[in-house]
Amino acid sequence: MKPMDITKQIAIYGKGGIGKSTIASNLSMAFTKMGKQVMQVGCDPKGDSVRLLTGGKRINTVLEVLNDKLKHGESEETITLTEIIHKGSNGVLCVESGGPEPGVGCAGRGIIKTVELLRKIVFPVVKLDVVIYDVLGDVVCGGFAVPIRMGYAKEVYVVTSGEFLSLYATNNIFKGIQRYALRGGAKAGGLILNCRGVPNELNIVKEFSKKSKVKIIGVIPRNTEVFQECERKGKTVLELFPRSNIAKIFKRIAEFIWNNKNLVIPTPIPLER
Repeated sequence: MKPMDITKQIAIYGKGGIGKSTIASNLSMAFTKMGKQVMQVGCDPKGDSVRLLTGGKRINTVLEVLNDKLKHGESEETITLTEIIHKGSNGVLCVESGGPEPGVGCAGRGIIKTVELLRKIVFPVVKLDVVIYDVLGDVVCGGFAVPIRMGYAKEVYVVTSGEFLSLYATNNIFKGIQRYALRGGAKAGGLILNCRGVPNELNIVKEFSKKSKVKIIGVIPRNTEVFQECERKGKTVLELFPRSNIAKIFKRIAEFIWNNKNLVIPTPIPLER
């Protein structure tokens, strides 16, 4: 069974710690402000993608629900929508894939099982306009590549800064996108620059954008105070600081993504320090 017709299924990738979950959550909120029905799927074993949408509260992960069922002799067919979907701020539907204990098993298993369950019991019955997959780190294993490898996420947005390791990770992600795009999978929709205060940062990323042929679709200024306050309160920028410049930037990025039809196969480039 294929997923039902969802206007936008996107994946947010980027180096670990670059701010993917913060950006994904604010984009989810921005889409709801546009009147869209949104689901955010956290694809990280830590299960912390949606905390800005749940008041900082942790939600049960798909793997936790599944393991509990199996522990009590039940099959995964008994899993219900309400056990894996949690309603967050402004109606955003929140899902966390979860993962095994550190050092045990494959971290990609949670993503694979989550996508399977979404396909079986969620997409056929829940009307959605936007699904955002917030994916851990580089595309380095089959599990983390599932959203783009299996054709669920149709477009990929990569969060980067001007730091070398961030661009290095972005370039690796582009290699994965290129591989899957050539087989009919997802393509790149754009770069989101999350500024870290690197000297000449915008120009560095502009040059990278030009060479890789992937457009910068938004620049988020460095504002530690605003983002730390959001972390403390478990809220998005659009909720705590709705009139701020950063909130307006997230809204513009969401509007761009909603209307974006210019997807590309990226051109990975040689990177040297």
